[in-house]
Amino acid sequence: MTDIAREIEQDSAVYKTLLESTKAIPWKIDWATMQFAYIGPQIEALLGWAQNSWLSVNDWSDRMHPEDREWVVNFCVSQSQSGIDHEADYRALTRDGNYVWIRDVVHVVRNDDGEVEALVGFMFDISERKKTEEKLLTLQKELEELSFKDGLTGVANRRMFDSIMQLEWTNSRRTGQPLSVIMIDIDYFKQYNDHYGHLKGDDCLRRVAKALNTAAARSRDFFARYGGEEFILVLPETDAAAAERVAERCRNLVFKEQIQHDYSAVSQILTISMGLGTITPSQKDEPRAFIDAVDRNLYLAKQQGRNRQVSGLD
Repeated sequence: MTDIAREIEQDSAVYKTLLESTKAIPWKIDWATMQFAYIGPQIEALLGWAQNSWLSVNDWSDRMHPEDREWVVNFCVSQSQSGIDHEADYRALTRDGNYVWIRDVVHVVRNDDGEVEALVGFMFDISERKKTEEKLLTLQKELEELSFKDGLTGVANRRMFDSIMQLEWTNSRRTGQPLSVIMIDIDYFKQYNDHYGHLKGDDCLRRVAKALNTAAARSRDFFARYGGEEFILVLPETDAAAAERVAERCRNLVFKEQIQHDYSAVSQILTISMGLGTITPSQKDEPRAFIDAVDRNLYLAKQQGRNRQVSGLD
């Protein structure tokens, strides 16, 4: 064996050792045969199935929850055929009959002619993340039972926001995913109340809350009345650009309500101002300081003429 060949073999052994020492489970599938060329030995510790029992894609699909199998297989095959890198979450069957939540991250390898040659990827155990999502859903279901509901507008109240914010803050710090918050204020609401009366004011708050509650529709997105004429949106795993798009959707939703406001200095139709912030919190960051920074952005939006959004953090 030449020195170069020996070095290549040693390098391959090092890379294999590194791959097999991580919690992520590496794998490779040959596209022509749909056979596993490799799967990391960590698979046995996670699911109980021996490494050498993963022969073809049938072993992968058969060891999937029946409710997930069809859509996951169809999605992954179509994306792979199109040469698109992708990922999918599903429940994988363990050898003892239980299920573990898996995220499969897939990269499509092409040959020199541009044809699909292989699929390589990693399986991640996301069971803890799913448990977090279940906790969040449980918290949201407790709105009525635990008085986490705003009596006037019917949306979540400040108390519920505090609970959700702390949970999402902890989750964001653990996963390294961005967390965005949008703080919303109805423009010239005092003037609205003064001239149209408190009954009309209450009706206005209800209409605005109902409209804004539809702005972000993912299961973990959270909307609450923050206090008075202020509302707040918590957007987990959302970067700054995506948060800005949600904020613009909020503005459009309120505009579509066409609530007359003859005593506003910016429009005869009711408008809103918004402060935005996005953070991937570290151990030194505090949620209170982050919310204060978002609140400052809201103040700037009102200073700059209202009916707008201001984003970014100091």
